[in-house]
Amino acid sequence: MNKFRYVVVEGPIGAGKTSLAQRLAARLSADLVLEQPEENPFLSRFYQDMTRYALPTQLFFLFQRARMLEPLKQPDMFARPAVSDFLLDKDLLFARVTLSGDEFALYQKIYDALRLQAPAPDLVIYLQAQPAVLAERVKRRAAGFERGITDEYLALLAESYARFFYHYAASPLLIVNSENLNFVERDSDFELLVSRVRGMKGRREFFSIG
Repeated sequence: MNKFRYVVVEGPIGAGKTSLAQRLAARLSADLVLEQPEENPFLSRFYQDMTRYALPTQLFFLFQRARMLEPLKQPDMFARPAVSDFLLDKDLLFARVTLSGDEFALYQKIYDALRLQAPAPDLVIYLQAQPAVLAERVKRRAAGFERGITDEYLALLAESYARFFYHYAASPLLIVNSENLNFVERDSDFELLVSRVRGMKGRREFFSIG
């Protein structure tokens, strides 16, 4: 995996991206760049009233992500690898799902001014799972700000992610069906994924078990 200096793990809520990013960072002795949803003061209100709070929620995340990725523009940062649990390019995915027409137009202008601040990853690992699996995982971990998430919203996100990554070509992409994989509790699953990453030869590959 040493050929990948900047790795991003992505997927909808409940896919397991943060847990996998943490294990990969430990394996690579990499800097870990994680989203901080608990810092977003609008998030819990967004899940209660999406129409009202979608724009401030999205803008907060956009500025937070852009700020966190800013150091990766410096060449000396890549003396150490970096692993992140978010891809700046996917912000528009959430914006299209949640914002009205006028709000999206405003968001697009702000996004376009920021998007060049993030380098392209050397590898993106996209974790897929069916909406029912995502919903069960979200309910199990019961984070306070996630209690208002509906099954319908998770299904919409899963569909939007699938559509986004169907067209994604900016970086090499490994699409992983994560439904039967547990990267936290089963070391064998994690080692299997690491081996699959090391063996990548193309720019778009798939990995699934079971």
